[in-house]
Amino acid sequence: MAQPSVILATASYDHTIRFWEAKSGRCYRTIQYPDSQVNRLEITPDKRFLAAAGNPHIRVFDVNSNSPQPVISYDSHTSNVMAVGFHCDGNWMYSGSEDGTVRIWDLRTGTCQREYESRAAVNTVVLHPNQKELISGDQNGNIRVWDLAANSCSCELVPEVDTAVRSLTVMWDGSMVVAANNRGTCYVWRLLKGTQTITCFEPLHKLQAHDGYILKCLLSPEFCDPNRYLATASSDHTVKIWNVDGFKLEKTLVGHQRWVWDCVFSVDGAYLITASSDTTARLWTMSTGEAIRVYQGHHKATVCCALHDGAESAPS
Repeated sequence: MAQPSVILATASYDHTIRFWEAKSGRCYRTIQYPDSQVNRLEITPDKRFLAAAGNPHIRVFDVNSNSPQPVISYDSHTSNVMAVGFHCDGNWMYSGSEDGTVRIWDLRTGTCQREYESRAAVNTVVLHPNQKELISGDQNGNIRVWDLAANSCSCELVPEVDTAVRSLTVMWDGSMVVAANNRGTCYVWRLLKGTQTITCFEPLHKLQAHDGYILKCLLSPEFCDPNRYLATASSDHTVKIWNVDGFKLEKTLVGHQRWVWDCVFSVDGAYLITASSDTTARLWTMSTGEAIRVYQGHHKATVCCALHDGAESAPS
């Protein structure tokens, strides 16, 4: 089976994962996922595998196979897995769960190598571009930096007490981090290199982006430069695109009928894919803010999407 150059996948409360032809909108593969809902999807840097974060397991599927069975399952979490991602060379995977832990997994053996205690349900985890720090956000409003070399928490901050951090995103060059919360607010920090390798947070901006929840925030990728954008997806049915230079509102993407749960940029930042409770995913062109494709096929809320349209492996 020839590998598609663009891999686009969505998952829904209808207990299926769907693969789509990005240009035509045709669904060419459906995987049944009967055990639980899928909270997050992520494609490996080499485009070979798709990780699906469920409750309480993570299942990995072969992108280029028609097999409905996962290649491997990662089973140490005890509650909903809300975050999953990969090291740039694909050696290991990280995850965050409502069981209050952040974990690192050996991809080949399926074993959990490390476990960090957040002491509250983890909603979001991102890997710093230096590949040496994980940043997590939890239901109690804590943001923590986990230093993988020191194997400990190197930094802790609480932007808003008792307000859940829903989503975190880091600029591709490690210069900025954004945290979005349940009150529609984004907190922006400049990331500074402190002593040794420890990352320091310098407050830069507070953005009241939406009246509703922000379910996902995402900074644009490297090949979008010199333009730098922040996308915020919300329960108010919209996605807003902000210019990081001054955080001016550039565009509001209007078209979804219900909550927008997830979004992902194309590798050049020219397009955005969104997933919504209205059962659809949509492809937007950033130049006009128009939806140019609707992916229809799920029967319930579409809550996550994954896209890999870049080179086979991320640059190290």
